[in-house]
Amino acid sequence: MSPTQQDSTAVSVGFIYPDHAAEDDYPYAEKLLGGTARLPVEHIYGIDLHAVPELLDLGSPARLAEGAAQLAAHEPAAVVWACTSGSFVYGWDGAHTQVEQLSAAAGGLPASSTSFAFVRAARALGVRTVAVAASYPDDVAELFVEFLRRGGVDVVGMSSADIVTAAEVGRLSPDAVVELIAGRDRPDADALLVPDTAMRTLALVDLLEQRLGKPVLTANQVTVWEGLRLVGDIPTVPGLGTLFRRKGT
Repeated sequence: MSPTQQDSTAVSVGFIYPDHAAEDDYPYAEKLLGGTARLPVEHIYGIDLHAVPELLDLGSPARLAEGAAQLAAHEPAAVVWACTSGSFVYGWDGAHTQVEQLSAAAGGLPASSTSFAFVRAARALGVRTVAVAASYPDDVAELFVEFLRRGGVDVVGMSSADIVTAAEVGRLSPDAVVELIAGRDRPDADALLVPDTAMRTLALVDLLEQRLGKPVLTANQVTVWEGLRLVGDIPTVPGLGTLFRRKGT
């Protein structure tokens, strides 16, 4: 089967994506999967601002239920809230409740979010310490650090780019993305985490890992991985970093 063909029996994983920024990472991943999975994306909308009140509204039960209803036409086997800040802003316990409510809204389907995807991906790779290269303002980025620590991931360094909106992040050039990420690595970190689904990163993961010599976990990458994890075995896929190359993840 060529990458442009798709098996009608391929499993479907649905993603609820906030507004518009880097959602083209998902058809890119689908192409690399070679027709073995469908990755439909539906959008919900809120105020595009990396600030706690707006993020709480963006990830609210009503908005996610709207996204789940839109995804129903794609007959997904699982659904994922493809937003890091709109999940970790609820805290560890609140994010669990958010996922449970999303599952209920999707008719009982397995559900998750990007924040949990980061924790599970780090565990799958056996990563003990991480650095965080965040695009958010400091106060929002610190909430992600706390979420990771609640998940048992030791954060040895966090830096934030203080970018206020997802739209601004989505307009970053590939070179700007690479510099933003690579410049925030820490030598004592086993991996570097990049927590913003508004940032186009999938085509850059291998380049970043070669440059840094360690795994790089990015928001859209771990979100796709988490969706596939929910529905079964994760295939080995070249071009999507260590997470998709290492058997057993």
